Parts: sequence; structure tokens; C-alpha cells
Amino acid sequence: MAWVETGAGGYRVALDGEGKVVCRNAAGRELKSLPSKLGDDPVVTQLRQLTEWLAAHERRCQEDVERWMVRSLPVPAAVLTAVWADEAWQAVLRDLVVTGPDGAVAGFLRGADAERGLGLVDLDGDTVRLTDGEILIPHPVLLPDLDDLREFAVELGVSQRVPQLYREVWHRPDERPTGTEVTTYAGGRYRELRELLGRCARLGHRVRGGSAVQPVVEAGRTVEARVWVGDYYEYDACETGALSWAGPDGRVLPLAEVGPIAWSEGMRMAAALYAGRTIEGEDAA
Repeated sequence: MAWVETGAGGYRVALDGEGKVVCRNAAGRELKSLPSKLGDDPVVTQLRQLTEWLAAHERRCQEDVERWMVRSLPVPAAVLTAVWADEAWQAVLRDLVVTGPDGAVAGFLRGADAERGLGLVDLDGDTVRLTDGEILIPHPVLLPDLDDLREFAVELGVSQRVPQLYREVWHRPDERPTGTEVTTYAGGRYRELRELLGRCARLGHRVRGGSAVQPVVEAGRTVEARVWVGDYYEYDACETGALSWAGPDGRVLPLAEVGPIAWSEGMRMAAALYAGRTIEGEDAA
């Protein structure tokens, strides 16, 4: 830790590995808590602001990488090599499954160097280099051997900050579905609408016009998954409705036109809302 002198009585402060401000007295002994006289010290204030900035930076990194994955967007290799030195970026990128532009699985991302390319552990356990100008961080529903990749990840001791391999996925039925709605997770009853709305908020789903919505960009087109939750008094009982998808123009899409990522993310939202329902004799989740 880098200790910085404060303006009070020889005290020095630093940030520990968890982002907490710690303090030493003039004799060099680390104190159990920060003295009250340092509460408004400019150095302490700056360290706390730095902690807040670092936490926000880590969240932004995770949100950006998760957006690349959910949208299966091409990512320039130059971007990865430029940010790899940043520990926050490296933590969210490390061990993600990446593919080349052709979509063929290349391996688990372990490093990025401007001259040598991206360092990967391939599916044979060997260290290889990927020198393509762009890579993909695919949504797991697009990985054909997902179960095998999960097993291999366990063998390698892989831990992903962005849930890719262990993100819940739902595959659209092989037979082309008919109609415009899926009712698998409809009918999840809540004692009060506010409980359901609170669950939507905790899961990160916006509610608009009485529906929980999840926008997904797939193949350059924005598709919005929708689950009806209700638009009445917040203390009224309610239940989850059917799941449907709408295109950029707001038109409800036939199920046969819903892509694999939009299908999986919509079902993921519907299942999560249904899971919080009130079960008779139990408290709401």
C-alpha cells in the first residue's frame, strides 16, 4: 500500500485491497479504525472519492463487456490490447470464451499484446495466439458445445466475472413455433404489484406500459422482449403475463422470427420474474 501523509498529527492513510481507507499513527502502527479527526481531512476525502471512482469504473467495464457478449458484437483486438493493462478491464475480460470472426471457438482469453496478439488457452489446453483484427465474445446460446466448455472450464479452474458460460440459456424449439406468445412462465402470482415491480428493478429490467422489457440487439436489429406485469394499483394482487417480442417498429413478432439471443434473453427474464412469485404458505422471494 502507498501511504500518504495527512494534515493531522503525523497520521498516514492508504487504501487497502478492498478499497477501504486505513490509517497508521506517527509511530507506524496501523490502527483498527480511522480517527474521527481525519473524517474531513482532504487526503482522506480524496481517497474516498478515488474508491468511488474505481468502483464506478469497474461497473462500467463489466457493463460494457456484458453488452458486447449479449449483442455478440465484433470487438477490435486493438481495443483489448489497449485496455488490458487496466486491472479492472483485465478482470472482466480474463477467461471469457472468444472466437475468431468466423465464429469458431478459439479458447479462453488470458492475455493481450499489441505485437503478439491475443493469448488464449485453446480447447486442447495449449497456449495459442490469435492475431485476427476482430474477435467475438459470443452469447452462450450461440456456443454449440456449451456443456463441454463448462466441463473444461471447471478443469482449468476458470472463474468469469462476466457470466458467460454459466449464464442461463433457453434454446428455441427445433420445430418452428407458431403464434406470438410464450406462456411457460405466465401466471406467477404476487400478493402485491409493488413486489413484482421491485423484483423487476433488482433484476435490472425496466417497466414500461405495464410490461417488464428487455431490449436485445441481434444481427443489427433491436428486439424487445416483454412480459406483462400490470399497470394498476401497486398494492393490488397481480401475476406475470405471457412473454412476447416486438421489433423496432413496435410490431409484435411471430415467434418464428425471434432470433436465438432474443429468445434466450426473453425467456431468462420471464423465468426470473416467475421465480419470485408468492407460493402459498411461503413468503415472497
